Amino acid sequence: MRILTKSFLPVVTLALSAALCSAAQLSGDAKAAIPRDIQQIIVVDYRAMQNSSAAMELKDRVLPPELKRLETALKTSGLKVDQDTDLLAFAAFRDAGGQGTRIVGVAQGQFHTRDILASFTKAKTKPVMVRNNSIYPMGSNGMSVVFVNQTTMVFGDRDAVKASLDARDGITSSFLNNSDMMNEMIVVDTKAVWSLLDQKGTQTMMRSVLGDAAQLADYDTVRNRMKSSRYTMDFQNGVKFDMAVVMSDTLTAATAATLMKGVSIMRKTSGTPLEKSALDQTTIDSNSGTLTVSYSSSDSQFASLLTSPLFQSVVK
Repeated sequence: MRILTKSFLPVVTLALSAALCSAAQLSGDAKAAIPRDIQQIIVVDYRAMQNSSAAMELKDRVLPPELKRLETALKTSGLKVDQDTDLLAFAAFRDAGGQGTRIVGVAQGQFHTRDILASFTKAKTKPVMVRNNSIYPMGSNGMSVVFVNQTTMVFGDRDAVKASLDARDGITSSFLNNSDMMNEMIVVDTKAVWSLLDQKGTQTMMRSVLGDAAQLADYDTVRNRMKSSRYTMDFQNGVKFDMAVVMSDTLTAATAATLMKGVSIMRKTSGTPLEKSALDQTTIDSNSGTLTVSYSSSDSQFASLLTSPLFQSVVK
């Protein structure tokens, strides 16, 4: 499965779900229901997304198919939980054997669980029991759902949901046991939209960001010294995006920044005035072993950028 975030422009697309800026913080129950070995986690303020028709339209333009399938399953499940959801998280995690990657969705909100379970009973929908947990089919799309408690639900394909319950019940390790990502989360979870990527996810993302520059000899040295990355989005005053890629040392971070600056210069030479302006508003730097990328613009400028050839080329 491809990484959910492919470059520093398309990561904005999911973040467009949040036109308002309130913190997107996972509860302890939600963290416990996410398996430990995460390749990427994306968390958004779902309430703000629902309140912005423009944000929904922009999100639908480029939302990765894997996430769109999960979100569609939630909306069409008949449970009507989408209207009660405050926060939505998607986590791509590795199977126990480390051979593949699955995606699980976690929703937080004030769910009418008693009414929902009563509707299951009325429809004679039988759950699959995993210990004391009841996993229900979510419509006819092959998705399943389980309510961890009244404020937390987990959904996805059945194997992903079972893996989530194993983590929550202590059979396997959960996100709470991933000290590296838990420490990274402290830096970002006060934002409306945030994402964390592990080493492999970061390498995949950066290869896409750098494009042809990833074929240079310097990139192999940089790639092997990437440790993790994170990004956040802010919509209080226009659009603001910040990404940080943690490297093993200061020199590697500086080399990565040089490569990215070179890519930016090359794209400016062939870009439209709008694209050149967007690149001018993107700051690339390094500090204490961390590559940093920042982008900011007005809402209207960013909306125009979405239709540009530059943006379309990096979201493919």
